[in-house]
Amino acid sequence: MEFALSADQKLLQDSLRRALERACPLDRVRRVAADDLPLDREVWRTLCEVGVPALLVPEAFGGLGLSLLDAALAAEELGRHVAPTPFLGTAVLAPLALREAGSAAQQDEWLPRLAAGECIAGVAIAEAVAGARDGAGVTETHGLLNGSALFVLDAGAADVFIVADRAGGLHLVRADAQGLTRGALRSIDATRPLGELHFAQVKAEPLPNASPATLARLRSAGWALLAADTLGAGEAMIGQAVAYAKERRQFGRVIGSFQAVKHLCAEMAAALEPGRALVWYAAHAFDALPDEAALLAAHAKSHLSETGTFVARTATEVHGGMGITDLLGLHYWFKRIGFNRQLLGGPERVRHLAAEMQGLVAA
Repeated sequence: MEFALSADQKLLQDSLRRALERACPLDRVRRVAADDLPLDREVWRTLCEVGVPALLVPEAFGGLGLSLLDAALAAEELGRHVAPTPFLGTAVLAPLALREAGSAAQQDEWLPRLAAGECIAGVAIAEAVAGARDGAGVTETHGLLNGSALFVLDAGAADVFIVADRAGGLHLVRADAQGLTRGALRSIDATRPLGELHFAQVKAEPLPNASPATLARLRSAGWALLAADTLGAGEAMIGQAVAYAKERRQFGRVIGSFQAVKHLCAEMAAALEPGRALVWYAAHAFDALPDEAALLAAHAKSHLSETGTFVARTATEVHGGMGITDLLGLHYWFKRIGFNRQLLGGPERVRHLAAEMQGLVAA
């Protein structure tokens, strides 16, 4: 059996790549990062025109009704261009949460708006996924939320939030809810700012069909999409390193002619390329093989976290002293890979969870 992208999937990826090449040059990324903006409206408008926010929304609600593999292909392109845009929360996790656990009224209200790109959805599941301890996280009592949520995706410009509590439930909280306080949370990646939420008797709408299994599904989707983003960012770094090695001259020769530099570039490509199959298959399994999806996503996330770090470091070394300068801008990809490595669990934590799934260690 040959596993490959369909013609429509290739067209989606090519269309998004061309659109981002026009709408998301490095100068725009630099401005967004420097101004600490929650998102770039021009880039977001471009994604809406291509249909990215509608990828996982069912057709009945104005979406495209596609698979997580299609979303992974989009994530790969966003990572390749370090696009400063809300994607993982707004276009992936929020539609999935509403699609799988929301009531009919919640779906009718929010899924069409998400599909059209008319609203931004923040997603607060990081602590619940990691297993909040010592009273951390959000608790729910009689429909009211208390506590705090950190590492909230797409929080800065959010109109609504999907919030996980410590018991594994999911809740919909409007951005203007009384008792809700939000603030910015800095990370190394200024292209995708995080936020923090504080709840003081905040009225919430529970997603009635949510369960710990739903939260595990969201975690698997997040792992696969973060791995896809790292794959795209790593490919971009390799491409830039190879291009630089073909131009930079030293001792009267381009440095790409030196065996040591050739080996560095070859090692990066050899390390990253197997990750493509892991990412594609993990994303495919989310819809086609749900019983295997969590383990495959864990493998993809942990492997790409490690190989992405190797590629980021090595590509910077190929550039020599230029690699660490702001003028070159290579650090935007470097930081993006570092952000993906730790969000929703670093490789050590994810591998431990994978071992638990297989019964190799006690839960």
